[in-house]
Amino acid sequence: MMHHIGLWPESKSFSDEGIGPIPKSWKGICQSGDAFNSSNCNKKIIGARYYIKGYEQFYGPLNRTLDYLSPRDKDGHGTHTSSTAGGKKVPNVSAIGGFASGTASGGAPLARLAMYKVCWAIPREGKEDGNTCFDEDMLAALDDAIADGVDVISISIGTKQPQPFDQDSIAIGALHAMKKNIVVSCSAGNSGPAPSTLSNTAPWIITVGASSVDRKFLSPIVLGNGKKFMGQTVTPYKLKKKMYPLVYAGEVIISELLQKHFRQCLPGSLSPEKAKGKIVMCLRGNGTRVGKGGEVKRAGGIGYILGNSKANGAELAADAHLLPATAVDYKSGVQILNYISSTKSPVAYIIPAKTVLHAKPAPYMASFTSRGPSAVAPDILKPDITAPGLNILAAWSGGSSPTKLDIDKRVVEYNILSGTSMSCPHVGGAAALLKAIHPTWSSAAIRSALITSAELQNNVGEQITDASGKPADPFQFGGGHFRPSKAADPGLVYDASYQDYLLFLCASGVKHLDKSFKCPKKSHSPRDLNYPSLAIPNLNGTVTARRRLTNVGAPKSVYFASVKPPLGFSIEISPPILSFNHVGSKKTFTITVKAHRDMMHRIPKDQYVFGWYSWNDGIHNVRSPIAVKLA
Repeated sequence: MMHHIGLWPESKSFSDEGIGPIPKSWKGICQSGDAFNSSNCNKKIIGARYYIKGYEQFYGPLNRTLDYLSPRDKDGHGTHTSSTAGGKKVPNVSAIGGFASGTASGGAPLARLAMYKVCWAIPREGKEDGNTCFDEDMLAALDDAIADGVDVISISIGTKQPQPFDQDSIAIGALHAMKKNIVVSCSAGNSGPAPSTLSNTAPWIITVGASSVDRKFLSPIVLGNGKKFMGQTVTPYKLKKKMYPLVYAGEVIISELLQKHFRQCLPGSLSPEKAKGKIVMCLRGNGTRVGKGGEVKRAGGIGYILGNSKANGAELAADAHLLPATAVDYKSGVQILNYISSTKSPVAYIIPAKTVLHAKPAPYMASFTSRGPSAVAPDILKPDITAPGLNILAAWSGGSSPTKLDIDKRVVEYNILSGTSMSCPHVGGAAALLKAIHPTWSSAAIRSALITSAELQNNVGEQITDASGKPADPFQFGGGHFRPSKAADPGLVYDASYQDYLLFLCASGVKHLDKSFKCPKKSHSPRDLNYPSLAIPNLNGTVTARRRLTNVGAPKSVYFASVKPPLGFSIEISPPILSFNHVGSKKTFTITVKAHRDMMHRIPKDQYVFGWYSWNDGIHNVRSPIAVKLA
């Protein structure tokens, strides 16, 4: 397996205790550099390299106080994602303050890890704002990973703008990986909740959205009027049990002339005279969640409440702030602000947080998760799947701090983080397990198994919702929430070869990614690709798509089709019954989608509607999502 922002080799998650000898087929190396040499590798971390030529050509030589010129992680992100994918089982760990305590384990705890570090600190910017990864460095790393002999590649990197496939280095590298049967898992991106914000939408990649787990870190806030609002946080600091003066950031800024977004506790905006000893309420928007807390602490505030903006809804990301703090949803935030503005001397107390398990409903979609439709290839339904990405505990770098802020001097072994960067390695780990169970399966077969076996319901038996409780749709979760144990026995798979993807590229107008391949004279449609889902961006009357299923279940089996058509459309599957007589047997069917004449005026023109079609043999349910929009 491979990851990309360095790792902290001393973490217990990377111990090789109980792991057998390195496979003979492995060709990778452990590259020496700052605070790293081959002795930092073991039978668990079997490869470590770094790629910086692109970065240094642009920025000049790396500032070695910002980052290690080696595979060692000074950020935390790479250690977190790689331990999520393949970290060993480690008992009795928790985040700072004792949160989320228990046994930590990666998705494939016995898998081996190779780290290819391609992302680096940005000069003159705080680490909490992220890092940068250059195309040429990523391509070089992907080249080496393929040649080294990895089985799965997990890439928690997104692009700011959607890139066409022939200019998207992750897509190009992943296509070469797919040719060698490597499964590539990528983050959908953290640019939600706006539509069409996806990264990594190539059909040869499994694109992963982010959702919650059934765990909360509850920390209520009590106001002077007796009202109590439930918040969440993982700050280890506690207030003495009494009421403290409560202010809105806008009342304690240095100058009234500061623009509106400076009322969001951005660095240097708060007045120490006005904020000292008070609980300061800041709103989300510009800046980072932890950075706002850092500013309240700098200004001498005693506590901090982070209020969601409307876009965040009810999604609460828990952070290890530098002072007593809690985060509240949009509705609670509005009520707290109303209390502040209508009370002469508002006061509050933040109750210290507790870890609570078996929370309901879960999972729900994170509001930050990037949404479909794909701007690059609207004929491919993306994302493919969702996995845990909100408040995830994993290993951390000893060269960083839990908030990554300059002023944070704490060092932790495990840290709680949110993002599609966290969900992507969950699916990478699951793909490694599936590869171990089914070593002969193609990359497409493994991705299909994950997508068609995914779960649509939460733990209260309803369709998965967004963070505010509205039903979510396949442009947020694809096939649904991943279920690795179900994916091990999917019954049928939608397989696809390297050549199938080249034909898809021809149909999408990308002709030269593989110079040795000539596009056929006869034009194809991009939706002819044998994909485990179906998207029809411009339906005019009727559309028919072809699909091919391969039997990977019982040698003799009969499957029946069923459909849940999108509102206002009919779906016909032909033939509606498929009989397979051996493992590996293939059968073709067509899906015909038609708009109901009498519904035409009721279907919104520019809006997608969603449905499903599935194949069932009484044991397996092979389900595919469908998204349709009228032309």
